Amino acid sequence: MLERLGDLSPEAIREMSDGSLPGLIGMEILEINGTWVRSRLEVRRELLAPIGYLHAATVVALADTTAGYGAWANMPEGASGFTTLELKTNFLGTAREGSIACEANLMHGGRSTQVWDAVVTIAGSEKKIALFRCTQMILYPHEKRTPGVHS
Repeated sequence: MLERLGDLSPEAIREMSDGSLPGLIGMEILEINGTWVRSRLEVRRELLAPIGYLHAATVVALADTTAGYGAWANMPEGASGFTTLELKTNFLGTAREGSIACEANLMHGGRSTQVWDAVVTIAGSEKKIALFRCTQMILYPHEKRTPGVHS
């Protein structure tokens, strides 16, 4: 069973991210507090599209992962995990250097789904580069059933 992230520090989350996509791109969780999460990402050449601007997938990875850590921290009792059902991103700008920041907020926290909104900005400014929304499906362990017995 996954440990609830709400009980972990940003440092512990960073250690857990090593060896997976968030660690690979250099994403950093700054704060996780109840129903919102803040993160940042240093823009570097490997995260740019060949045309020299921040790759759209980099922005989506930051927003989806930030919301995902929030979903993990807010899983209902008995849940074993979650998966993204749907996501949508409206791009408003881009970056070529510096850092980008993300704040994700829980909009709906149900037993079977969660909806998260996130805003990605140029770090240290109010300049929005993306608006993001995702729906997370909450997963539960399968019950073992006796063959031939139906409930």
